[in-house]
Amino acid sequence: MSDLASLTLRMRDAIGGIWREAAAFGLVGALALLVDTGAYNLLVFGLPGVAGAPMRSTPVQASAIATGVAMIVSWAGNRYWTYRHRRHENVTRELALFVFVNIVGLVITAGTVALSRQLMGCECVLGDNAARLFGWAVATLFRFFTYRRVVFLAA
Repeated sequence: MSDLASLTLRMRDAIGGIWREAAAFGLVGALALLVDTGAYNLLVFGLPGVAGAPMRSTPVQASAIATGVAMIVSWAGNRYWTYRHRRHENVTRELALFVFVNIVGLVITAGTVALSRQLMGCECVLGDNAARLFGWAVATLFRFFTYRRVVFLAA
């Protein structure tokens, strides 16, 4: 087999592997996004048709709590499915790095809500969710590349 053919096969395998990993990461992230968004909306806006929401006056803190709950879902999905072939025996180190990376992601997501509310004065469902989705997208890119390079290292 020629060097070019060998290189082509290696590149195809690497690209195929990263696409499968990105798809699994995306599915875990989509589930975590549903948990995050649902929890946030329940905390800040309550159930539709029911008066009162427990954290209506503290949306940034509600965002942090919702993201924290979603982080637990993400940890389980990524550790035991997306990166099952890359996890190490040192769970404590891996979990500490995962939590640190997700705290950075949490700051990104909660920060977009704070900016939306404080700079733009937007205090509505659409504005909050648009700000959170933008923050979530930026945080997701950060997480994907950081999980691969720092948290779930190849064994």
